[in-house]
Amino acid sequence: MVVGDFATEVDVLVVGGGPGGYVAAIRAAQLGKKVTLVDKAELGGVCLNRGCIPSKALIHAADEVNKMKNASHMGIEVDGVKLDFPKTIQWKDQVVKKLTGGVGQLLKGNKVEVVQGEVYFSGENTVKVATEDNSTTYQFEHCILATGSRPTQIPSLPFDGEKIISSTEALNLQAVPEKLIVVGGGYIGLELGTAYAKLGAEVTILEGTDSLLPGTDPGMVRMVKRNLKKLGVDVVTNAMVQGADTSGNGVTVTAEVKGEEKTFSADKVLVSVGRTPNTDELGLEHAGIELDGRFVPTDKQMRTKNERIFAIGDIAGQPMLAHKASYEGKVAAEAIAGEPSEVDYRAMPYVIFSDPELAYTGLTEQEAKEQGYDVSVSRFSFAANGRALSLDAADGYFQVVADKETKQIIGAQIVGPEASSLISEVVLAIEMGANAEDIALTIHAHPSLPETFMEAAEGIVGNAIHMVNK
Repeated sequence: MVVGDFATEVDVLVVGGGPGGYVAAIRAAQLGKKVTLVDKAELGGVCLNRGCIPSKALIHAADEVNKMKNASHMGIEVDGVKLDFPKTIQWKDQVVKKLTGGVGQLLKGNKVEVVQGEVYFSGENTVKVATEDNSTTYQFEHCILATGSRPTQIPSLPFDGEKIISSTEALNLQAVPEKLIVVGGGYIGLELGTAYAKLGAEVTILEGTDSLLPGTDPGMVRMVKRNLKKLGVDVVTNAMVQGADTSGNGVTVTAEVKGEEKTFSADKVLVSVGRTPNTDELGLEHAGIELDGRFVPTDKQMRTKNERIFAIGDIAGQPMLAHKASYEGKVAAEAIAGEPSEVDYRAMPYVIFSDPELAYTGLTEQEAKEQGYDVSVSRFSFAANGRALSLDAADGYFQVVADKETKQIIGAQIVGPEASSLISEVVLAIEMGANAEDIALTIHAHPSLPETFMEAAEGIVGNAIHMVNK
């Protein structure tokens, strides 16, 4: 508390309690620092409360419904699958509550002071924290900014929280809409659109570019598009939204599609066109921090222009990923403690919980060639993997990209079951400098999905057993 003109002094002030902020706070405390974490909302940030975790819970529930509806070919006949959607949302909320409660306990166990309030910089090493009761000045030796991001709003479709919604509202609906329009074919819109299609909604995705998941390998996207078609999802590309009419019972969206004006009607419109960094309304200019667009420029230790202040996660630039934020939080905390930590994004995993799942890391074949590599590429199909077949999930492949001469693994792309889990072995391989022979000589359990990595690696070496060598 402020006593007269005196400020509360802390070693490290962390602004934001999401996957970047709370991890940074705990790591700084482990390194002997006196840490205060300030967040204006719930611990866990968007990821735990309104993003990664609740969306994956909803996606899992949708997958379970879809499996039951489509299990007759395995001899499983389900007579009338009934969905109690409010109960599904209640279960999703319980998952979130367990995790956010756990974060609170971890912070407490590491003696991190947690303050609920809003931060505004008043100087190069001071902030004012406004709580419900008062305003307190803090003076810090170092500060870690981890304020995250929010759904981007477009002028032609302003959020109203009822008919035109963001991902936040989409995760808290109390009924599955009969018709849902998703504006934006990126990973968030695709994941939630697919989930609601499996739950029974008639879904239309409007994407402004010429393909879903812009920037993702087209070969991977093709398999996703094929399954969307099976689900009855209508994908409209090159669709530039002009506006919406919400005057009736539902909402009608007008879009220009390849030069022609078209209208699309639904009960709800989910706008998912990206996320905006929360760098405004912080008074960063008073701390001597200049923005690059909406992002905070940093060095390899996540240090900003003001050497006392570090920035991590979504506000520090693309990609906006929770695991990137956590990783950067640890680097920043260790740099503050004087350790020689710095970021290395060479093996950053990217995961999309589509159907089938997509995951990739390192370089694609094209990127490797552009960087001067003479590449060797090996692809193993899940259709030849016993575990995938027994899971009734044989769509997709595991592709490995390696340097032709050294056989060192430099990238991988996975489309198929549990791609989100399988990618971790590749990340470890790249991080440790493993080559394809290292993976091929590693005994993998049978039958298991990770065998596909071993088989693809054997293809690089030239001694594949369960596929014909090139």
